[in-house]
Amino acid sequence: MPRGNEPTAFSAGRLKELWPEIWVLVKPRRKLLALGFVLMIVNRLAGLVLPASTKFLVDDILVKKDLTYLVPLIGAVAGATILQGATSFSLTQLLSKEAQRLITEMRRKVQVHVGRLPIRYFNSNKTGNLVSRIMSDVEGIRNLIGTGLVEFVGGLITAVLSLVILIRISWRMTALSLVFLLVFGALLSRAFQYIRPIFKERRRIFAEVSGRLTESLSGVRVVKGFHAEEREASVFATGVKRIQDNIFASLTAISAMSFASTTIVGVVGGTVMYLGACEVYAGTITLGDFVTFTAFIAFLVAPVFQIVGIGTQLTEAFAGLDRTREVFSETPEDEDPRRTAEMPAIRGQVDFEEVKFSYDIGKRVIHGISFSAPPGSVTAFVGSSGSGKSTLINLIAGFYVPESGAIRVDGVDLATVRLESYRKQLGVVLQDSFLFDGSIRENILFAHPDATEDEFLQACRIARVDEFAEGFEDRYDTIVGERGVKLSGGQKQRVSIARAILADPRILILDEATSSLDSESEAMIQRGLDWLMRGRTTFVIAHRLSTIRRANQILVVEGGLVVERGAHEELLANRGRYFDLYTRQHALEENLFLAPGEGDSAETAARDAVS
Repeated sequence: MPRGNEPTAFSAGRLKELWPEIWVLVKPRRKLLALGFVLMIVNRLAGLVLPASTKFLVDDILVKKDLTYLVPLIGAVAGATILQGATSFSLTQLLSKEAQRLITEMRRKVQVHVGRLPIRYFNSNKTGNLVSRIMSDVEGIRNLIGTGLVEFVGGLITAVLSLVILIRISWRMTALSLVFLLVFGALLSRAFQYIRPIFKERRRIFAEVSGRLTESLSGVRVVKGFHAEEREASVFATGVKRIQDNIFASLTAISAMSFASTTIVGVVGGTVMYLGACEVYAGTITLGDFVTFTAFIAFLVAPVFQIVGIGTQLTEAFAGLDRTREVFSETPEDEDPRRTAEMPAIRGQVDFEEVKFSYDIGKRVIHGISFSAPPGSVTAFVGSSGSGKSTLINLIAGFYVPESGAIRVDGVDLATVRLESYRKQLGVVLQDSFLFDGSIRENILFAHPDATEDEFLQACRIARVDEFAEGFEDRYDTIVGERGVKLSGGQKQRVSIARAILADPRILILDEATSSLDSESEAMIQRGLDWLMRGRTTFVIAHRLSTIRRANQILVVEGGLVVERGAHEELLANRGRYFDLYTRQHALEENLFLAPGEGDSAETAARDAVS
């Protein structure tokens, strides 16, 4: 793909560079395109009948005043015109629809590829940017398969045929006309070198603006809560102004090319008129030859106008193809050459062996952590905010690969496992209870679409979803809105827990799974979680330390290191970091029930409690 100062214009060189990608698109449709080219040749030949007939009309009918061939001539022109119209219709139906099928296929392929990319890719790319890659960047590719490219080739065929006829009529007028056209062609090539980067930049700006707009609309409650409507409007206005400036730059270039096209046509036309009049006067050519020459010179110049239009379209197509190539150049998770092993049925033994990890080079967040979680055990991670708890959870889920060390599941290094086979046996309830804009039923069945109604209802009962869902008019078919906006935080979390229950995982991850629940709701749902964790290897991050008292082991994480480990009672007896966190949190909870002013010291002490 073009980078730095590499040439980016639409040219033979660029076509050669992109040809492998273009051929992948063209190869399955080569028969269809061949038929399109045949129809195009017929179309162009039929289009030449009318200008070719002018010589016979002038020299044999008008000048000689012989009407014998007038009706057959009109019949031939009418038949050719009908044939031209029929082939034009067929081309549009054949190629335009196939181009739309190609766009649909490309969108599907890009979406599938993006969905298989590692979490790191999503960390550095905005959602709106990715949506633009999937939905917009492939649009221009229609011109590689649709009527645009075929018409361009058809125009060239017509130009070649016209050139042969023109040379036969007058090689002098033809040679001079070609000189002007070649000069214009050179200028056009330079223009495309300028305009293609503009199109590529437009797509990048559009993706950025779309990404920010998506974030702004998704976070509308935060925007309104901080009275930031005007600020967001200003950011968006700046973005669309950048798009406008980019479009203005491209319009200026396109207008300049159109001006040059019109000018060259005028120059060629004036030259032909002068030389043609001289040759007719000298008797070198007939009046019919001159009229025919002026008709065919238009067919020679027409591709010049087409190059401006089609060249711009192909330039846009190449820009979209470049950005699509950038996506496909990213390696999916399971295409990592190390990932060759299929994970068999999991027992649940998880071992961390001196695991080190960094999100960014030189900024290590996990410093050589080791621990073992036997099958069916519950391991809890506690510690202050930013200590590395969520990173450990992400590593267990396979979202990231350790920088060094190993994470083994039943003795198999997770870095060598095909993640699809592993995650089928993994259940995750994250702190951010993400729900799709569908029904309660659809969100819960997302984990197991083929579940029976009894299995679905059992998951709902265990997670206490039935307590609120059955009170809605549409019950489990109630639409939850984008990101579950129509449900409370606690209700969303219950749906997420039901989704995990239905997945029936062998390894369960609960990342602050009850953080959005009040104490009463948490007490009710804890019984469901106890049922869910039974017989499964579970990893827990809990907001309230009281919820992890029964964990088999508790790891206290600070600064990317395990500073304490043990059971709840054992850690309290040690009176170390866990004891400090636990007592501070209890001080904060007790302070909520004290009279105003009585708990100020406790509140101050609890500000550093765990998140």
